[in-house]
Amino acid sequence: MTAPGLDAPLILGHQIEARAAHAELADRTFLVQDERRWSYREFRDQAVRTAHLLRRRLSPGPGAVDDARPGHVAMILENQLEVAALLGGCGYAGFTLFGINPGLRGDTLAGVLDHSRARLLLVDEKFLPELERVRAGLAHLAPENVLVLGSGDTGGALAEVDDWRVQVAAESAGDPPPMDFGPERNLVVIYTSGTTGLPKGINNNHQKLCTSGLGISAMLGLGPDDRGYACMPLFHSNSMFMGLMASFWCGASLAVRERFSASQFVPDLFRYGVSYWNYVGEPVHYVLLAIDRETGGDEERIRREITENPRNRLRFAIGNGASPPDMDRFTRWLGLEEMFELYGSTEAAISTFRKKGDPRGSTGEILDPSVSILREDGAPCPPAELDAEGRVSNYADAVGEICRIAPDTGPFQGYFDDPEANAQKVRDGVFHSGDLGHVVVRDGHRFLYFDGRTDDWIRKDGENFSAAQVARILALHPDVSLAAAYGAPCAVSDELVMAALELRPGAHFDPVGFFAFCQGQVEQGDMDRKWVPDFVRLVDAFEFTSTQKILVRNLKRVHFSRDRLPATEAATETEADTALYWRERGDTAYRPFTADDWRALRAEFERAEKLELLDR
Repeated sequence: MTAPGLDAPLILGHQIEARAAHAELADRTFLVQDERRWSYREFRDQAVRTAHLLRRRLSPGPGAVDDARPGHVAMILENQLEVAALLGGCGYAGFTLFGINPGLRGDTLAGVLDHSRARLLLVDEKFLPELERVRAGLAHLAPENVLVLGSGDTGGALAEVDDWRVQVAAESAGDPPPMDFGPERNLVVIYTSGTTGLPKGINNNHQKLCTSGLGISAMLGLGPDDRGYACMPLFHSNSMFMGLMASFWCGASLAVRERFSASQFVPDLFRYGVSYWNYVGEPVHYVLLAIDRETGGDEERIRREITENPRNRLRFAIGNGASPPDMDRFTRWLGLEEMFELYGSTEAAISTFRKKGDPRGSTGEILDPSVSILREDGAPCPPAELDAEGRVSNYADAVGEICRIAPDTGPFQGYFDDPEANAQKVRDGVFHSGDLGHVVVRDGHRFLYFDGRTDDWIRKDGENFSAAQVARILALHPDVSLAAAYGAPCAVSDELVMAALELRPGAHFDPVGFFAFCQGQVEQGDMDRKWVPDFVRLVDAFEFTSTQKILVRNLKRVHFSRDRLPATEAATETEADTALYWRERGDTAYRPFTADDWRALRAEFERAEKLELLDR
C-alpha cells in the first residue's frame, strides 16, 4: 500500500482528522506499545478527548487563554502512547506542548517549568518525587493542574482527580474543538541546553512538524505497511520528527518502548515487525555489543538468527553520531538496505543526509548554497585537503563553525521567550550552529564532516548540553577550587565528557569520593546522568584568557592524550598518582588512566577509524 494523498491544512488536528476519516487508514494500527494498540481512529479519539480536557482546564470561558494565561502544557514523561495523544490534543486545541527532559533536576527543572509558563503538567508517576522537591516554588502551575500518568500497578494509590487516564476517559470523543488558527501556530517547544543558564526552548510550529514528517517519510520511501520503532525519547526531536511524525505522515505505524534497551532491541524488532529505526550513535554501538555478547560474535549465527531471520523486516535506520565501522557492522548484521547518517539539530536551519556512495565518515552533501564553514573572524574556511592516506592535511585551516548565511533562518523559528539567545544564534545575517565541521569537495559536490562542538558545548549520546552547567556543579565539591568541562573525543559517537579540576590547597583527589559526589548530584542535585565526567584531569593552575575566562581550547587540544600532558602532570608507567582519571560503563569509581589504558584506547579509536580525533 502506498502513502495516501490527504488534502488537509498543515495543522496537526486537521491532519489527524484526515487520517481517521480515510477509508484505508482509519482502522489500521498507528501506535503499539506492549499489549496496547491504537488505530488512527482510536488515536484521533484519544487526541480529541485530550484536547477537551486541556481546554476545560486552561480555557473554561471566552478569553481565558491569552498572554497572561497562556495555553501552555508541559510533560515529564518517558515514552508512552499518551505522549502522542498529548501532542495531538495540543494540535487540536491550539495549545503549545513543552517537552521537559525527565533527567532535569532541582533548580534547573524548576527554572525550565517556570520559563515555559506551563499551566498544566502531565508527569509520570516515577518522576513525582523530583517534582515534589521544587513544586512549592513554581510560579505558574496550580496544584490541581498537575496530573499524573500512573504506572498501571499503583493499586489505586492515585486519586481519580489526579489520574490522567481517568480524566481523559471522562471527556467526549465527538466533535473536535474549533481550530481557528493557522499552521504558523507554535505547537511544541523542545528544550536543548544553552551554553550558560537554563536550557533553551526551540519553537516548532504545526507546519514544521508536518513537513518534517513529510520529508523524512519521502526520503525513506515509507508507506502504510512500514513500522517505526521509538525507543529514543519522544520529548526530543530525534524521535518526534523522525519517528512519530514520519510514521504519522505516510500512514505507517510506530512501536513505542518506554526507554532504550540494547538487550531488547532485536527481540522488539521481531516482536513488532519494525522496518525502520531512528537512532543516535551510542545506542547503535550498544546494540552491536548486545548482539556480540548473545552470539559470541559468530557471523554465521548472526546471519542465521538475525540477518536472514524471516521475522526481521528492518530496512532503514536514520540518525546521527554512529561511527563508520559501527554503521558497516550494523548494516551487515541487521540486513539494512540503507543507513542514513545525518547532520542537523532541533533548530533545523542546517541539515544534511548521508546516502550510499557518499564519502565515508561524512554526514552527506551540503545542498543548501547558503551553508558555509566560517572562521572565528567570519571568513570562510577553505575545503579540506586530503593526503595520500585520506587524512586532512590542513585541519587547522579547514575546520570552522558550520553556519548559514541567508536573509532568513529557514525552518528555525527562534527560541521561546529568549530574545538574547535569538540574537546570539543569528548575528548579522549569519545563523551560528555552534558546531564545528569541515568540507571535502568531490566531483564538484560539497560533503560535510562533523568535528564536534565549540568550546562551550558538549554533545553526548545525541544531546547537546552546557559545559558551563557541568563545571558549575563540579565546583560544588568541597575539594575543588575551579572546574572546567568540555567535550573529548569518543570512539563510539559524539563526545565524551571531560573535566579539568584545580583542587584547593592541601586537597588530594579521591577517585571513589568524587564518583560518589557525582552520583549524589544525579540523585539529589541538578546533574543529568549524561553530565557525569568520563575523564578527569587534575591541573596545578588553569590558563586564562585576557577576559579572565578559563582557556578551554588548550584543554580540549590535550584532552586525555598522555603524549600531550605537560611533564609535571605525566605519570610513569607504574605510578598510581596520575593527573588523569577515567571511568567506563559500569564502573563505581574513577581510576587512574595509565599508559596501558592510553594504548588500548588508541587501538579502539583506530578500529573505529577515528584515530585522527586523537592526533589532530
